[in-house]
Amino acid sequence: MAREDELAGSREGLLRGHEASDTNRHSSELESLDELDLLDYEGKSKGRSSSKGKKGYSSEKVFNAVHQRSLWTRYRPSRKTAIVILILLGGLIGVLSGSGLYVYKTAPLDGLSPPWYPTPLGGTQKSWQESYRKAAIMVKKMSLVEKVNITTGTGWSQDLCVGNTAPAISVGFPPLCLQDGPLGIRFADHSTAFPAGITVGATWNRDLMYKRGRAHGLEARLKGVNVLLGPCMGALGRMPAGGRNWEGFGSDPVLQGAAAAATIRGIQDEGVIATAKHFIANEQEHFRQSFEWGLPNAMSSNVDDRTLHELYLWPFAESIKAGVASVMCSYNLVNNSYACGNSKLMNGILKDELGFQGFVQSDWLAQRSGVASALAGLDMSMPGDGLFWSDGNSLFGPHLTLAALNGSLPMERLNDMAMRTIAAWYQLGQDDKSVWPSPPPEGDGGPNFSSWTDDEVGLIHFGSDDETTAVVNKFIDVQGTGADFHGRLAQTIAAEGIVLVKNEGNILPLSRKGGSEKNRRATDTKYRIGVFGEDAGPGDGPNACPDRACNQGTLASGWGSGAVEFPYLVSPIQALESAFDSEYVNVTSFLTNNPPFKQSPEIIHDQDLCLVFINADAGEGYRTVDGNRGDRSDLYAQKGGDSLVQMVTDSCGNGESDTVVIVHAVGPIIVDNWVDLPRIKAVVLAHLPGEESGNALVDVLFGDMDASGRLPYTIAKAPRDYGKGGQILYYPNGAVPQQDFTEGLNIDYRHFDKFDINPRFEFGFGLSYTTFEFADLNLTTIKAKSSLPSPRPDDIGPPILDTPSLDPSTALFPAGFRKLKKYVYPYISSTDEIKKGSYPYPQGYTAKQVPSQAGGGEGGNPSLYEIHLNVSMTLTNTGDRKGKEVVQLYLSFPSGVLEESTGEAIEFPKKVLRAFDKVELDVGESQQISMGLTRKDLSYWSVVKQNWVMPVGGEYVIRIGRSSRDLPLEGKW
Repeated sequence: MAREDELAGSREGLLRGHEASDTNRHSSELESLDELDLLDYEGKSKGRSSSKGKKGYSSEKVFNAVHQRSLWTRYRPSRKTAIVILILLGGLIGVLSGSGLYVYKTAPLDGLSPPWYPTPLGGTQKSWQESYRKAAIMVKKMSLVEKVNITTGTGWSQDLCVGNTAPAISVGFPPLCLQDGPLGIRFADHSTAFPAGITVGATWNRDLMYKRGRAHGLEARLKGVNVLLGPCMGALGRMPAGGRNWEGFGSDPVLQGAAAAATIRGIQDEGVIATAKHFIANEQEHFRQSFEWGLPNAMSSNVDDRTLHELYLWPFAESIKAGVASVMCSYNLVNNSYACGNSKLMNGILKDELGFQGFVQSDWLAQRSGVASALAGLDMSMPGDGLFWSDGNSLFGPHLTLAALNGSLPMERLNDMAMRTIAAWYQLGQDDKSVWPSPPPEGDGGPNFSSWTDDEVGLIHFGSDDETTAVVNKFIDVQGTGADFHGRLAQTIAAEGIVLVKNEGNILPLSRKGGSEKNRRATDTKYRIGVFGEDAGPGDGPNACPDRACNQGTLASGWGSGAVEFPYLVSPIQALESAFDSEYVNVTSFLTNNPPFKQSPEIIHDQDLCLVFINADAGEGYRTVDGNRGDRSDLYAQKGGDSLVQMVTDSCGNGESDTVVIVHAVGPIIVDNWVDLPRIKAVVLAHLPGEESGNALVDVLFGDMDASGRLPYTIAKAPRDYGKGGQILYYPNGAVPQQDFTEGLNIDYRHFDKFDINPRFEFGFGLSYTTFEFADLNLTTIKAKSSLPSPRPDDIGPPILDTPSLDPSTALFPAGFRKLKKYVYPYISSTDEIKKGSYPYPQGYTAKQVPSQAGGGEGGNPSLYEIHLNVSMTLTNTGDRKGKEVVQLYLSFPSGVLEESTGEAIEFPKKVLRAFDKVELDVGESQQISMGLTRKDLSYWSVVKQNWVMPVGGEYVIRIGRSSRDLPLEGKW
C-alpha cells in the first residue's frame, strides 16, 4: 500500500447496489465523459488541502506522509481540463495503436464475476469456536457506533500507525494498530530489516521461513502492532518485471504457499495477527489503482476459474489453512469487478469455499464502494478515508451507521464484520493484558512509535488539526540481543538465499589469503583484488531516500510500503575488506559503475581477481526510480550494469585475470550479454539480503556456508521467452485497462516447458560446493485414488445475535464533542440524515447459494489435505564437504483426462512442483527423504463440478531431482 498514494477514486455512490464503480454500468458508448468523471463524486468535487510539515517533524517522514504526487494531484485541473487531458490521452494511445494499442469505444462488460450473497457468517470452524463465543458476547453489548468504530479506520495519518481503528470503550475493546510490512516494521526505529520475501523463497528452507516470521512477529508485538500487513503472496510473479514480486516468495504457487504458511505460523505464534495479501491477481503496478496513472479505474485482471484456483488462490488457501486471521483485498479489478467489492471472491471463495474465519481488510483506498463492498464481504475499511487520501469522508464510518439505521445494511452483516475483527483479536490472545497491556490512559500499551515523526515528542493525531503532543516514540529496541539478536537470523537467511549459478573451475569458495599462485600476476606482491560497482558500496546510506525509492549504493531492498528503515546495513565492500587477510591480499575498490579505466588503466590491469557488483531494483507504483515506475522497464541490469561487467571482464588483469559477478536484484535479470564470457568464472545471485548483506555474502563467497540457494523463478535468455503473459502492460489498452490471463496455468517454468524453450537458468536451479546423489525412489500408496473429496463436513453453528430496533439518537455526536479535522468518526450529525427507502440490492442478492463441496474447513475441504501417496528417496553427499541440497518433487498428471460430463480434454502443464525439502548432510552421509502428496496435490479444479477432481485412470509421473530440469529419479503411480 502507498503511504499517501496519488489521487484515487471513482464515482460510485455509497448506497449503490453494485459491486464496484464500473461493475453494473450498461455497456454503452462513452460519448459522455461523465461516465468517467475524474473529479466528481456524487456531483461534488472533493477537494483536499496540501499536507504540510509540522514543527519538530523529521523531513523524511513528513515527506513520506505527503509523498510524491503526480502533477495531476498537485495541480488539480478543472473538469474541462480533465476532459481535454482524457481526450489527449486517448489520442496518444490511438497514435500508438500501430504497436497493438487501442482505445475502447465502449465500456467493457461489467461484473464478469458472478454474484455470491450473502456473506457467510464467521464462527463455523471448531478451531475458532471459543474466540467467536467470546466475540459474540462482546458484540452483543456494543452500540451501533462502536461496531462501526472497530470496522472503519480513523483516517490516513490520524493516529500513530499506517492503519488504525478506534476503540469500543464500553466493552473494553482497544484501538488496533495495523502496520506494514512483509519484511520488517515500516517507519519503526530499532527494528530489523530482514531479507525480502524473494530471498526467503530462494532459501527453500521452511525452518528459516518460520523463524523469520516468528522474529518478525515478536518485533511487531514489542512495538505494539496488533496487525502485521504481511506476508505477501500476490503478486505471484506471473510477470518477471512486476514491481512487487520481491515481496513474495517466488513464481510457483506451492513454493509461495509453503513460505506464506510458515511465515504466518511464525508471526501468529507471537500473538500478532498476520495478513495474507494482496487478494488477488494483483500482478503488476501499472494501472493497479484508480487515478494513480491518470485513468479513472484500475486494471482488470481477467482470470478463468481453474487458473484462479490452481495458481493464484493456492497460496491463500495454504495461508487460511495455517490459520491466518486477516486477508487484504487488492486494488485491481478481477474480471471487471473491484477485488474489494467482488462478492464471488470474498463471499463465495474466501469465506465459503476456503472457510476463512478472520476479517477482510481493504488495501489502502482499494475500497471503491460503501454498502456494496460490505455486502460483498469487506469487513474493515483501511485506512478509513473515502475515495481520496486524507479526505475524512469515509465510505464506511458515518455512512455505515446511516446504512444500518435506514435498513440498507442488514445488522447481521454489521455484527459479522465486528465479530470477525474481535474473534481474530481473541484468537491471537490479544485480550491477555499481561502480554498486550491497554493503551493510554488505562495502561502503557499500544504502539510505542510514530509513523509520522522520528522525534520523541510529537503530535498524537498528525493528520488532523489537533496540536496535542505526547511521547510518541519510545525508541524501544526490539532486535534481540546476544544469541537471540535477529541480525544473526537475517544473515543466515540472506546467505541461504544466495544462488550460485556459475562456478567454473571451482573458483569459489575464495581463500581469505587470495587465489592460487598461478593466478597471481606478480609473485613478489600481495594478491590483488579489485572490487567494482556502486552496488558494492554504502552509497549515501541505506535510508537516503523515502521508502527506499532510489537505487544508490548496495541494493538490499526494493521500494515502497514493503520497505523499512534500516537500523544499519553492512555493505559488501565493508565485509570483504574485513574478510580478506590483509597480510596476503590487497583489496582496492572503485564503487562506481563508471570507473576511470581510460584515464587510469592500471586500476583494472593490475588486478589478479575482479569482483563486479550490479543490481536491478523495483517497487511500488506510486514512486518512480530511474524510469522504472514500480514495475521494471526491462529485465536487464540497471545503471549500466551490463556494460560495467563487460568492461571489467575485458580488462581485468589486462584480460588475463578472472572475474566474479555478484548481482543484487528483485527478481530475474537477463545475463546473456556477458554470462558466457570466458573470463567470467562465477556468477552469484544475492537477491535482496537486508541489513546483513555484506556478511551474508562473505559467508558464501568464502565457503563458511555452502551455496545452498535455489532459484524461485526462471531466468530466460531473452525477455520474449517468458511469453505474452509474462509481459507488463505498460500502456493502457482502454478506459479500463484489461489484462487477460490467457496463458492459464503456464507461467514461469511451466511456460518454458510447454513451448520447449531452453532457459538460461531454470526454476529450482542452483549450484553447491559439494555434490549429491539421488537414489532409491519408492512410491507407497496411503489412500487409493478416488475422483472427488469426501462430502463437505457440516459447519458448526455460528453465533447468531438478536437484532433489536435501533435508536437513531444513540448515533448522534455526543453533546460538546470536539471533532478533529479529517478524523473519521462513526457518528452522524442529525437524525434527518436517515433516509428510508427501497435499497437496490445487487443482482443475485436474494439467490440461495449452495455451499461449495470444496469447502468445509480452513483452506477448503479437510479431505483435500489427506495424504494419498508417500514418496521416498535416498540423498547422499558424495562431495568433500558438508552441504545442503534442495530435494524437489515434480508431478505430471495422467494423459487423456476428460471432463466426465462434457467429454472435454483436460490440459495440464508438463509438470508442476508439488513438494520440496532442504537437507544438510556431512561428507558421505545419506538420509532417506519422505514427502507426502495430498488429494489436492493430485487433483485439478473442475470448472464443471466446481470441485477438486483426482484423475483415477492413467498414471501419474513422479520426478525428483535438484531443479525443474534436472530430475534423475522417476516413478509412476
